[in-house]
Amino acid sequence: MNENFINTWVSNVELERTPSKKVFIALRQQQGFKPFDKMHPLAQAIMKGWKKRSPADSLVLSPKLELMGKLPVNERSAPYNGAKGYLLFLKDALDGKMPGLNEDILKPTKTDWGTLLESGAVVDDGLTVVLTNERPEQEVLSVFRASDYTIVEIDVTAYKDGGLLTIDVWVGDAEIAGSFDLFSGHTQRAVELAPDNALASARNILPDERKTITYRFNKGQVFKLGAIGNSSEKAKINGFLANVSVKPTPQQKDEQ
Repeated sequence: MNENFINTWVSNVELERTPSKKVFIALRQQQGFKPFDKMHPLAQAIMKGWKKRSPADSLVLSPKLELMGKLPVNERSAPYNGAKGYLLFLKDALDGKMPGLNEDILKPTKTDWGTLLESGAVVDDGLTVVLTNERPEQEVLSVFRASDYTIVEIDVTAYKDGGLLTIDVWVGDAEIAGSFDLFSGHTQRAVELAPDNALASARNILPDERKTITYRFNKGQVFKLGAIGNSSEKAKINGFLANVSVKPTPQQKDEQ
């Protein structure tokens, strides 16, 4: 198994699948427990594979977080019962047979990013990432449209000697691709925010796909990450998750 899979488990309680445990979760949060981000792509993939009223599910996910197989704990009957049956389940998943998946799972409901924005679950304004030696990595979940850039301000002024800025971008499952451009913090929104003025870019990322932007800077400064949709239909909207991180220059790392 270790040659073909990364084996892990996720508690139903931590993903708030068990409503009766809400009081327990609230108490844990008061004690500093950080709950799972249910909008994270991995969490979304797990939740798509849940079997209703099943106390536990075995799921097989691809490296792209696609659901490849599902085996509810109470349905481990032939041919997937017992140790040999479980091994067969894993092999069938790797062979693309998608064991345990019905048509509803094969064609999952698309995320309604517009509703998430209206409800306040995600925002598209005032987005700021501040990275320091103590917190060199941060995630931003938001949306983009085809009409105008959604801007994320990235503050790396703490890295006085510079470093390598890395932005891993995942585009949501709505039917619109996205492009992401990194600009200098001095770039004016109305005049200079254009792909030709970008310091680095990841262009035309398809739904449910990922790309990475890297940019080496020589001194601490502020950047702007612009996210925009690739569509002539201005009303279209999609989500994105950006993981922003910095590796300091070797000189700065030695000083810590």
